[in-house]
Amino acid sequence: MPAYALLSAVLEQTVQWKYGTTGTIGLLLLTVGIKARRPAVTSAGAVILAFLVTGPAVSS
Repeated sequence: MPAYALLSAVLEQTVQWKYGTTGTIGLLLLTVGIKARRPAVTSAGAVILAFLVTGPAVSS
């Protein structure tokens, strides 16, 4: 369990550093949706992260 917590913290800091607050919200929605078994919340988080990741590639 400590390894999972460490990996989660590192992933969250990486997303925060690279994608800012919007990335953190997307990651939060994704993880909450998975844990609560709510497909709509999971999908919303995944869409937010997908837009952040593909945004620079699409705009150029």
